[in-house]
Parts: sequence; structure tokens; C-alpha cells
Amino acid sequence: MLNQSLIKDIIGTVLKYGGDFAEVFVENKYENRIELTDGKIQKANTNNISGVGIRGFLGKKAIYAYTNVFEKENLLSVAKRVGEALSEVKIDDLTLDFDNKKLKNRHVIYLYPRDVEKTEKVKVMKRAYESAKNYSELIKQVQVWFWEYDQEVLIANSEGVWAEDRRVKTRLMINAIAEHNGNMERGFYGPGASMGFELFDRIDVEEAAKRAARIAARMVDAEPAPAGKMPVIISNEFGGVIFHEAVGHALEATSVAKGASVFAGKLGQKVAAECVSAVDDATIPNAWGSANVDDEGTPTRRNLLIDKGVLVGYLIDKLGGRRMGMESTGSARRQDYTFAPTSRMSNTFILPGDYHPEEIIAATEYGLYAKEMGGGSVNPSTGEFNFAVNEAYLIEKGKITKPVKGATLIGKGYEIIQKIDMVGNDVGRGQGVCGSISGAVPADVGQPTIRVSEIIVGGRNK
Repeated sequence: MLNQSLIKDIIGTVLKYGGDFAEVFVENKYENRIELTDGKIQKANTNNISGVGIRGFLGKKAIYAYTNVFEKENLLSVAKRVGEALSEVKIDDLTLDFDNKKLKNRHVIYLYPRDVEKTEKVKVMKRAYESAKNYSELIKQVQVWFWEYDQEVLIANSEGVWAEDRRVKTRLMINAIAEHNGNMERGFYGPGASMGFELFDRIDVEEAAKRAARIAARMVDAEPAPAGKMPVIISNEFGGVIFHEAVGHALEATSVAKGASVFAGKLGQKVAAECVSAVDDATIPNAWGSANVDDEGTPTRRNLLIDKGVLVGYLIDKLGGRRMGMESTGSARRQDYTFAPTSRMSNTFILPGDYHPEEIIAATEYGLYAKEMGGGSVNPSTGEFNFAVNEAYLIEKGKITKPVKGATLIGKGYEIIQKIDMVGNDVGRGQGVCGSISGAVPADVGQPTIRVSEIIVGGRNK
């Protein structure tokens, strides 16, 4: 990491040549990925990433540059170029006192990535492989990925912010493929957390693998899903990916500040059913998307986004805040030093309601039960989405009857959240990697079991 004197010089250089705000982001990251297919290691890559990002603001304009050369002369040269690009305002007499107060670490790590031998990690992967492969004779192939990183960051800026954080993430991902009578289906499950190797004392590796295998095995012989408008019950955990993609992104300053969001200018207005409340919370101890500070050095916090159907908050970074006339919500994130930060979700989920999941199913005469969601596409400016359902079942007369495959859910995010009429009490979160203009970042998506009174299901009409 850079010393305080050099960082002051970098910030001072940006402001000397132009701009009214300067920021330095320093990163040192160890990353390890292992891939296993059919019980054999296919790839094992370890990377060390180190670099510095330098950013300047002038009003609502921003310039960002980065380098992986840590020599003082180079860093000051980069800072000068950033300042010169913002040369309308110059600050020569900068007096800067950093606030070095220690932040509480909410995410205690017991076994850091570099402290555990790779052989131990491979043992975990092979346990997952054996469990998935032996789940059913229908399982023909199993892939397992192990991903971990240990990232140290330092953020300092011309407002006196000096923040340091260490973020450790570990994730196990299992992909199972089933085949029968010429049909093939896949099942995926990928638990992760802001933990070290102790994650595998907290989760059941064998059960995680069986979950992936179950999806593939049950869907391979399933009938085609029916098509048309119908009630859909979306299960908890990764079912929250629809809210994340079709609503959450539209609440980020990245789109709101430009007016490119259906929720722009709607604070205080009713945007969802009264039974819907949602938060983004990066303070949850050891959660996959958590951190002590965001990537601008602002302490993270729990942000209430929707309260009983009313829009009450956005996710805002510093630049977005300037453009919107609002304060940062501690929501700035980036993949690494090669990206400028912007507003991003962390752990985003719908809050629990009053119903048991069984009550929601029993109250549904006919519809689709989406147990495991897959990937999809979203237009963030309109909220239009199209999501695959990886594991689905038909609901008939208040009971889950038979598995169906090939279902897709089609709609608009802002319309769907108005049609949620039952919210369960079984909130859960699933792990994913979210992509946006500041790169790919770990993010939890979540919700309890919910029922949407009517949604278009893409399938096959008889």
C-alpha cells in the first residue's frame, strides 16, 4: 500500500492541475480459481492483482485513470493528466488531514485463502463431485468450480477520507448435467460468502451438490411448461434475481441520475404492492455482497428502498450524488482498480411477509411454481425482462403436481412488483456475480416465497 505522504501528493497534484475533488484507490488482491470436471482437475489459476486508480471531479464531470506501476514519478504523472483533463478549476493551497479512525470489522475471517493448502480445497471439490454424480443414474457429467480471493483496499480523497478494508470471498459452484432418451438438462447451485475456508464448516457440501443434481434429474423428463398468463409463485433465495435485475438496477444512481430509469423522480410514490418492502444491506456479517466500506471509502449501511410499496430510496455513489443533489448511500462498487466505481447493489432482497410458503401454494388454484430461477435479460431503462426457470412445477387445485421445463417469465419489473399479492415468511438469499459498467462484483439476491397474481409464462401451448 502507498504511504500517506505520497497519497497526499497524488491528491494535491490532481487538484493543482484541475478539479474540485480527487480520490485514490489502491488495491492488492490474491485470487485463486480451480476447475474440476468429471472428478479431474482441469484448471488451477492463481493471480495477484495490484494497482492504483486515480479519479478527479469537476462539478458533475469525472475523469478516471489507473496504473499498475507504483513509482512516485509515474503516479504523479497520472495524477497530473487527470487534473489537466479537469483544468477549469485549480486548487494550489491544499491542506489535507485524513480521518484515520478505525472501522468496525463486521466480517471476521478464520482461515484466509493463502493459509489453506490447495489439496484441501480439491478435497472439498471432490466431495461435491461424488455427491452430485451419485445422486442419480441420470447424471452424466458434473463440473465443480472453487473460487476465492483476498482483497486489500485503501481509499483516500480530498475530503479527508482514509479508509482501509480487507475483503475475503469464497464460493463453491456445482453444475450437473442429466441425460435421458436424448434429452439433456442442467442444474446449478453456487453457495458463497464473505468467509475463508471456514465456509465449508458452515455449509453442507454434499447437500449443495445434490441440489444441483436434483434440478437436472427432475427436469430431464419433465413435460413442457404451459404458456400464457397465469399466477406464478417464485421460491425464495435466488428467486430474488428478478427483483435484482428488473427493479434493483433501475434504483441505482447509474441510471436514475441520467433519467434512464422508470423510477426516476418517483421518491415518495407508490411503486409496488403494499405487501412489498425491499432493502439493500451491505452490512450483513459475512454475506457474499458485504463490505465494511464501499469503494469510495464511505461506510456501508442498510438502505431501505421500498417501504410497504412506497419508493423511499435509491443506491447512490459520490458522482451520482452530485448529479442528483443527494448524499452517497455507501453503494459505490467496482470489480478492481481498472474500473471507476459507480452505484451498485450488494445484498438486495424483499423483506419477509406474513404467509407460510405452504399457504401461498394452497391459495393458488392453478399456476406455475418457479423453484429455481436461471439467467435472463433485462432492459434497465424500461424494466422489461425475460428469465428462464431452471426448475418449475405445475400448481393445480392448491397443490404442486408435476415438473415442467422450458418455462420463461416475461414482463416489466415495475408492473410485476405491483402484482405481488402474497409474500412469505421464509426470506433467503442466493449468491451471484453482477455485471455493470464498473465490472463484475459479488452480489446476494434474495426474497421470501412470493406470488405474482399474473405474469406471462413462455412455454408450449398444447
